[in-house]
Amino acid sequence: MSKILKVDKPSDYSSWLGQTDPNELISVINYSEISPVRHSLNNYGVYGLFLQGKEEGMDLVYGAGKYDYSEGTLICVAPGQIGGMEDNGELVNLSGWAVLFHPDILQGTGLEKDIKNFSFFDYRINEALHMTSEERDVMVAIMRQLENELRFETDSMQNRIIVGFINILLRYAQRFYNRQFVSRTVLNNDTLSKFEKLLKDYFEQEKQLKAGVPTVQYCSEQLNMSPSYLSDVIKKTTGQTANYYIKQYVVQLAKNRLVSGMNSSEVAYSLGFDYPQHFGRTFKRITGVTPTQYCEGRLNKSTSHPI
Repeated sequence: MSKILKVDKPSDYSSWLGQTDPNELISVINYSEISPVRHSLNNYGVYGLFLQGKEEGMDLVYGAGKYDYSEGTLICVAPGQIGGMEDNGELVNLSGWAVLFHPDILQGTGLEKDIKNFSFFDYRINEALHMTSEERDVMVAIMRQLENELRFETDSMQNRIIVGFINILLRYAQRFYNRQFVSRTVLNNDTLSKFEKLLKDYFEQEKQLKAGVPTVQYCSEQLNMSPSYLSDVIKKTTGQTANYYIKQYVVQLAKNRLVSGMNSSEVAYSLGFDYPQHFGRTFKRITGVTPTQYCEGRLNKSTSHPI
């Protein structure tokens, strides 16, 4: 059975490394100052950003997978996730950085709700951010400033300043992820092609008759991606979310079947909807009209004659 370190608060992790934190809600770790350290496989109850240094050959666990990451890689974790490397008693020298913070530090701030919009916290390890040396320098500079702030005597402004630095870190991480998506245009297009083929094969094999309308979760599993990463790739490539893209694909199939003479209920069940009403709402959300109005509109166009 794996030895798992419960990280319910930042100090659970930093104490394991031999570091004392001045603020119980956040920990900034400069591994080069506290190394050598022992590995740990962590069950996180906090948010964390781990910036890799120059170490090589480290097989980190993240969920059910492993990933050999390199310098400049940023791994982001959220409460409820498991990651790290099981302690084998070995002492290792690390040179990267880490910032861990408890959700409570965000209470009453705009970031408390906004943090849910940073989808990279739900990415798998193999979807981590690979930064350029310049981007890494930016992240390290912010972490150093945050580390310096924690050395000041606590006052009424400190938590706001700390949250401000966290916010900046997350915004830069999002910017660099956006750059990564753009710079991987070929891979993104390949993902889109595989996504489209997956949907095509799904309906051609009539899987919808047993499993229903395909979901983002299903598609991401088939493509070996996290749902968040697939959604972000599709969003950057098409301007639409993966969920919307699936619905749009299904509605196009529905149009073809309506035109062929099938009624709305028949189309709904043939495409995997449990209820015709659900199909009708989806159809109207995508097209702006109901299936009946769509058919009537086509009928009017086919029977009208120019004056």
